[in-house]
Amino acid sequence: MDTNTLVAIVVQVITGIIGGQAVGAALKQAALGQLPKILGGAIGGVGGAAILGSLLGGGTIDPAAAAAAAGGLGSALNIPNIVGGAGGGAILTGIIGAVLNAMKK
Repeated sequence: MDTNTLVAIVVQVITGIIGGQAVGAALKQAALGQLPKILGGAIGGVGGAAILGSLLGGGTIDPAAAAAAAGGLGSALNIPNIVGGAGGGAILTGIIGAVLNAMKK
């Protein structure tokens, strides 16, 4: 596994956790603990970025231009990784919150 792949996964996990925390804070009635928000966000972030990256074709950004713009981070800091990670983390955390809320009733 090369460095660009590892950095991309870390970006997806971090943005997924941010998205999961945002949804967890917005959905007070779900009453999620930190562990479901973190795990749901991290897993959803990687999945959401993979789905968005495949929908956008995966090659929409020139790696050389991205490396120059990101200071050597390559294509790890691109739209599918950031937006897909945050969106996927938010969606999966929301689903987990809805399921846990339905199980309480």
